[in-house]
Amino acid sequence: MNWKKNIIDTAFPGAINAMQSKPTSRALNGRFTVDTTFVLFFLAVDFGQLAVSSGLGLDALVSGVTLGMLLVLPYYLPSESEKPEFTGWLLGRSLIAMLAIALGGMFSLTLGVVLPETFRYLPLTLLIVTAVVSCYLQFYAMIRFRLAR
Repeated sequence: MNWKKNIIDTAFPGAINAMQSKPTSRALNGRFTVDTTFVLFFLAVDFGQLAVSSGLGLDALVSGVTLGMLLVLPYYLPSESEKPEFTGWLLGRSLIAMLAIALGGMFSLTLGVVLPETFRYLPLTLLIVTAVVSCYLQFYAMIRFRLAR
């Protein structure tokens, strides 16, 4: 049995120690739901663009409800890191959303004047890309390979 350990340790230095080490509790590292913050930002930019260009119709209402859910619900996603206090976390995300809504409104006003009309779909395109990446990261965090103990 000892020869197997030597072969593995020669091929993969430190692999045996890494497999036998005990997990330690992780401290708050500031990376809690960072990926969903990018999705929140681009959704808020799209909402700001929509609110300025077409007024507050049914599409803006649906986008606003989605924005509200994306503001609060990522706090309840499973995470290995320690969760921050909810009120401070929500305040930070609310400030990001309000800034992005203002940027979306300004972006809408520049279309056709400073930027070409084809840039109208840029916030939604970036929203879709970040949502796919965020979805992948969330699924990976839930389903990733863990060694049995």
